[in-house]
Formats: sequence, structure tokens, C-alpha cells
Amino acid sequence: MGPRRARLLVTRLDPWSVMKTAFMLSVSLAVVVLVAVALLWWTLSVTGVFDAVGRTVDDVAGSTTSSFDFLSLVGFSRVMGVALVLAAIEIVLVSALATLFAFLYNLSVGLTGGLEVTLSEDS
Repeated sequence: MGPRRARLLVTRLDPWSVMKTAFMLSVSLAVVVLVAVALLWWTLSVTGVFDAVGRTVDDVAGSTTSSFDFLSLVGFSRVMGVALVLAAIEIVLVSALATLFAFLYNLSVGLTGGLEVTLSEDS
């Protein structure tokens, strides 16, 4: 006798559960993005990329009296602030869109019959 199989139809998604799950996943994604931005900024700072870009802009502009301070333009606090704002927007949008899609799925189940899932156990 082979493994048992069960065919199930997903006919309803609880929007509250979908929202909570999407919120937690988007918060974890936001943390990953913030850590990645911080590590990337640190790597670029340590390797001297910001200084090299500032010198290149000075050479192209031909300014001998004033130097272009690229590091003040892309300072750590400014970059992390922008990343934090974008992460917060991502959290709100992902949570809202996932909840909206749960409502839309629940409305479309009447037409489509739902999503069929086959579960089987390992032998």
C-alpha cells in the first residue's frame, strides 16, 4: 500500500491571519535590508570609495578652492534614515497588500472553487 494522500480545497483565507503573517515577514525583511545597507555602507567607507568619489568629482568639476565632501552627502545617519523610511513603507505596503489579496481571494473562490492542495505522508 502506498502513502496516503488527501486532496483538500482552500476555500477561505482568514485576512487577520494573513495580515499578521505578512507583517512579521515584512518586519524580518526590513531588518535584513537595514543590516545589509549598514554593512554595505561600512564596506564602502572602509575601502575608501566615498573619498575616491569625492576626489573624482573635484577633478571633474575642476574646483581648486573648495572640495566636494561626498561623505557628508551620504553620511551613515542619512543613509540609514532613508533605509529606515523605505523599510517602514515596505512593512505597511506588504501588510496591506497581503490583506487585500486575502479578501480578493475569498471573493474569487466562488468563481474558481478554491486552491486544490494534495497532502501525502512519507512512507
